[in-house]
Amino acid sequence: MLDILSNHLEGLAAERGGVLGVLPGLLADDSPGWLPVADLVREPYEGLRLLVDRTAERWGAPPHVAAALLWKTYGYWHTLPMALGWALERRVPLMRFGDTVVKESAAGVTVAATRVTVAVLPGDPLAGTPGTVVVPDAATAVREALADGQRPLITALGALTKVGERTLWGSTAEAVVHPLVLLGDQAGAARLLEDIGPPVAGLVTAEGDGFRRRTCCLWITLPEADPCSTCCVR
Repeated sequence: MLDILSNHLEGLAAERGGVLGVLPGLLADDSPGWLPVADLVREPYEGLRLLVDRTAERWGAPPHVAAALLWKTYGYWHTLPMALGWALERRVPLMRFGDTVVKESAAGVTVAATRVTVAVLPGDPLAGTPGTVVVPDAATAVREALADGQRPLITALGALTKVGERTLWGSTAEAVVHPLVLLGDQAGAARLLEDIGPPVAGLVTAEGDGFRRRTCCLWITLPEADPCSTCCVR
């Protein structure tokens, strides 16, 4: 039911030399190292602290900057299938929080799930079939999936490192918009972000053929780092 999305992700992986932070089929394989994401948000956040510390070591970053950079990676790969599913077929894959797993990889982290449910519209031929849930509109499914799958981690990263939630949601907003802009659908990207609503609406604005963030991922705070092309810092 997600063949078009999986084929698209496989194409992205090929373009990137196999380095992709989400498995094209979305379901976790039998390789070692997968960690339940739900375990990362349990105090005292030992697993999450390890990921932040390794990000800090990689970039020479203080904890709150490392948390923001870790989230920019995790948030992008977790959001990508939903944004593309919305754009390609209006079918949104839901990797629910309790089913999501993550491991370190060449992409920074790789995200997958032990089970995936697909949100479909009432008129979809798959509506009502096993493994689907019918939703009034696909943007609603994305909004609820972000609340379920990302808010707990964002809250935990804030508690662990004091990084601001708006900073992290800004990276999610960019993750919603970026793949659609690459597909040439800037109008659709703006519409999806607005339809999702808070906490991501308004954090990215159209600019020329692309977009610009209203928040900073904190990459620019690293020594000798140039701002990202979409950064709010000119």
